[in-house]
Amino acid sequence: MIRKAKECNVEYREHMRGGEGTVELTSLIAGSAELCEKGRLFSRITLKPGTGIGFHVHEADSELFYFLDGPLEYDDNGTKVTVNAGDVAICPAGTGHAVRNLTDQTKELIALIVYA
Repeated sequence: MIRKAKECNVEYREHMRGGEGTVELTSLIAGSAELCEKGRLFSRITLKPGTGIGFHVHEADSELFYFLDGPLEYDDNGTKVTVNAGDVAICPAGTGHAVRNLTDQTKELIALIVYA
């Protein structure tokens, strides 16, 4: 199966998880069935300058980020680190994370949420 870019659903979430600004999510799947019911999100996330996803804990799932751009500030369960293009962040069930774009340029990452 091929899904063309124009077929991907785009949504905008203001103050996502308590973060700053409005985050753009481009869903790369049409639903959890395309992940064999083993996950719920596979998206390209666009962070304009000053925007981010607030700190939150994953209870029953894990989230992986693949950073297409950098630098970004990533909160890894309470420890803030700088991530760059090509880096991967893994947030296992029971831990938390956040990400912020502190630059003056738009940044992108890929997010995948799988069930624990």
